[in-house]
Order: sequence, then C-alpha cells, then structure tokens
Amino acid sequence: PRLLSQFFFADERVTRVVAEINGLDAELDPQQYLVLLNQLHLSQAHLLAILEQIMEECIPTQRHSRDYLVKFPEELLVDNLGNHMLFAAECLLAGTFLEVEEADGAQLRPQARNLLCSLELVRTVLREQSLSQPGSYPEPVRAVLVQFDRLFAEFELSYVSSLVAVKSPEEIYRQQEIIVLFCETVERALRLGYLTQEMIDGYEPLLMFTIPRLAIISGLLIYPEGPLSLERSPEQMSRVFSPFYNLLKKIRDLLRVLSVEELCLLERSLCRAE
Repeated sequence: PRLLSQFFFADERVTRVVAEINGLDAELDPQQYLVLLNQLHLSQAHLLAILEQIMEECIPTQRHSRDYLVKFPEELLVDNLGNHMLFAAECLLAGTFLEVEEADGAQLRPQARNLLCSLELVRTVLREQSLSQPGSYPEPVRAVLVQFDRLFAEFELSYVSSLVAVKSPEEIYRQQEIIVLFCETVERALRLGYLTQEMIDGYEPLLMFTIPRLAIISGLLIYPEGPLSLERSPEQMSRVFSPFYNLLKKIRDLLRVLSVEELCLLERSLCRAE
C-alpha cells in the first residue's frame, strides 16, 4: 500500500518496456513497435500518477503554482496532459518537432532536457528510498521532488504557450465578469419569479437558453457597466460578445423604449420560448 512501493513497481514496468523498445527493430516489426509504444505511454502515465500522489503527500505546501492552467483552452485540460507534456519533452530532446514550430522547439529544448534529467534523478532517488525506507521522505528526496515539480510546471506553461494562444489576464478577468453577470441574472430571475429553485436544482434544460437571454437584458440595461458595457470598444469586450457588438447596440436601443411592464412581459416570454 505504500506509495514508494507502488512507484518502484511502476518504474520497473517503464524500464522493462523501454528495454523492449530499444531491443526491437521497428522497421522489421512495426506493429509490435506500436504495441510497445502504447504500453510505454500507459506505463509512463501510471508512473506520473503515482509520482503526483507522492508529491501531494511529501511536499503539499511546496508545490509549484498551477494557477496558469486557467489560461489554457478547456480542450487541453485533460487527464493525460502531464503524460503528453512528458512525451513532448522526449520528442523535443530527440530533435522532433511534432506540434510546435522549429524555432519554438529549439528554444524549448533546454527546458525539455532539464525536465527529463530531473525526472531521471527523481526515479533514481525514489527507487533507492523505496528499497531502504519506503515509509519516509528525507530532505534530499523532498528537494529533488520540489525541483522536478517546478521544472515540470515551467515546461508545461512554456510548451502550451508556444502551441496555442493562452488567455491573457484581461481575458480571464472578462470571463469572471461574465460569471458574475450570470449569477446576478439568476438571482434577479429567482426574485422576480421568472425561474424557480426547483428548475435550477433539477438542471432544467430550458435554462441553457433562458439564462443567457436574461443575462443579455441584464447586461445591457441593469448592469450597463459590466461585461456587456457598450461604452467599451469591441476589442475591450470578451471574445464571447465582441463579434455581436453592433447587434447588441441595436438590442439595447430597442430595450430602452420599453416600459417596465413591457420589459417584464418580454423577459417572461424569453423564459418560455424554445
């Protein structure tokens, strides 16, 4: 049950698969090579998962910040992102640029080298510790883990930044403004009886359409200084709304001529419309 013991056997499996790959002629048996390559990815993912648990147990307060993950596109935030980063580092060190431009890859290679060297050191230190005292983490072990965690985070941010356009702090703030607008819209809709708590608790599908519609009205009339403020230029708005800048101006102008009763009737109609 000890994590270090689990790490030892996971590390053994990675070493064994690597040895099999090195002893295989990929051109003579490409199918077997692909099988072993898949086994390597799975075994490395298992090894990294255990290593993650060890770091959470050993250095929970010394982990490198992962706040930068909020800048990544949602499609990249998958369970195997760490294993993908490790594979990317191995490719870069081998001179293969699968996803990034060659110039970016050349800049990333030193980071990839440092990361992989640090991982090898972690594997060596943890193997030795698992064979001597599998229930403790002395200071040298902690220091190696802290260094690896930092290098991994730095490479992950650098690699993804060269791969896709990460969100700027301004865009993140704009998204948070939209979240606040939606929350205030729901609170107001509950207060006015447009929605019920039962609809929200039951994940009523109609809410996927109702809440954004009500949020547009709230953003244009009730909270005009929020994320839908048309006093800003389209470039200053969130990318969610900026393509519809001119349309939003027309909607705002139409809403302004409505009476309170007409606005209430419109909002109730939007809650029922499909």
